[in-house]
Amino acid sequence: QVQLVESGGGLVQAGGSLRLSCAASGINFSSNRMGWYRQAPGKQREVVAAMSSSGITSYVEFVKGRFTISRDNARNTVYLQMNSLKVEDTAVYYCAATHEYTHRTSWGQGTQVTVSS
Repeated sequence: QVQLVESGGGLVQAGGSLRLSCAASGINFSSNRMGWYRQAPGKQREVVAAMSSSGITSYVEFVKGRFTISRDNARNTVYLQMNSLKVEDTAVYYCAATHEYTHRTSWGQGTQVTVSS
């Protein structure tokens, strides 16, 4: 059974930092592209950052220079370090695992990030 469990969300003031974690089980973690997505109230879910199984990273423009995605294949965990947080970063953050060959995607349950002014 595939499980992705996010943690690390919370309430932080603008300019602050949070580190999200996503622990995976039931998948061959090292063969998966890992991504972080977010969904704000009334908006569609959008990709924030991703890291391929080979370690190539990509970021959406509005988080470049502020967010960093990393992964620890030994711990089956992907992280999202978020610095210089803005009020508009408030959303539920989800991690997703996509197998590089089958393209099967699994999702976590999400973790709330709230940035206050």
